[in-house]
Amino acid sequence: METSTRVLHDADLGVPCLPLWDSPAPHALGSGEDDLPTLALFLPTEAPTGSGVVICPGGGYGFLANDHEGAQVARWFNRRGVAAFVLHYRHAPGYRHPVPLHDAQRAMRLVRHRSQGWNVQPERLGIMGFSAGGHLAATVATQGAAGDPGADDPVERLNSRPTFCVLGYPVIGLSPRFGHLGSCANLLGPEARPALIDQLSADRRVNPNTPPTFLFHTSDDGGVAAENSVEFYLALRRAGVDAELHVFAHGPHGVGLCLDDPVLGAWPALLDGWLRRLGVS
Repeated sequence: METSTRVLHDADLGVPCLPLWDSPAPHALGSGEDDLPTLALFLPTEAPTGSGVVICPGGGYGFLANDHEGAQVARWFNRRGVAAFVLHYRHAPGYRHPVPLHDAQRAMRLVRHRSQGWNVQPERLGIMGFSAGGHLAATVATQGAAGDPGADDPVERLNSRPTFCVLGYPVIGLSPRFGHLGSCANLLGPEARPALIDQLSADRRVNPNTPPTFLFHTSDDGGVAAENSVEFYLALRRAGVDAELHVFAHGPHGVGLCLDDPVLGAWPALLDGWLRRLGVS
C-alpha cells in the first residue's frame, strides 16, 4: 500500500488533508469518513523553521476534538514557523487497538516521507496529544517502531519515533490505579487482558530512547487525574530523559490553549520557551 497522492479538503478545519494510505487503509471496515484516517495540513506561510509536529486530538478514543485540540493548536505552531499536521485517527466504536497506533505511526512516517515538500526536516518531527490523544502520542513516543527496510511501500521503510513529545492532560495509565477507564474500554474493549493494559500504560514503557517531553495538567482535572502526567514525568526522570512538567492548581479537563485564563493560559508560553530551548521554534 503506497501513500496517497490525493489531496482532499477538510470542510470542518478549512485546510487540505491527505489520506494516510492511497488504497483502503489496513483493517478498514468500510469507506466512510470514519474509516479514512487522514492528516490535515497546516503549513506556516512565513519563516518556516524546518520543524513539524503531528497533533493527536483527544476524545476518549470515541470521537475527536479536532478544533480546540487540533486546528487551534496547529495554527499556534504555524505562528512560530512550525508545520503542523492534525491526525484524524480511527477510534471506537468501529476501531480498537492496534488501529489508532498504526494510524499515528503511519502519520509520522508519511510526514517524514513528504518532508521536503512541506519544509520539514525529518529529524525535527515531534508528536503532540491531548487527553486520549495524549495517550496515543505517548504510546508512539515509547513504542515507536523502526521502519521495515524491505517494505514495498517507501513510507513503511521510515522510523515513526518522534524527536520531541508534547502532552496536554494526557491519559497515560489504563489500569484502575489512576487510568481513564472510558478510554481503556474504547481502546481495548470491556474485557481487556491485564497484560495488554500493562503494555499500553505508557509510564511503564519509558526508556532512555524516549524523546524529550513537555507535559501540563491541572490538579482540578476531573476527567483524567493529574497522576497520569506525574507518573509519566517520574518515569522520564528515572530514565534520564529531558522532561518538563507543569501542574496548575485549577482548571477543568479539555481546556485546549485556554488563552482566556490568565493563569492556566500561561502554558503555551511555557511550551514556547521549551521548544526554543530544544531548537524546534
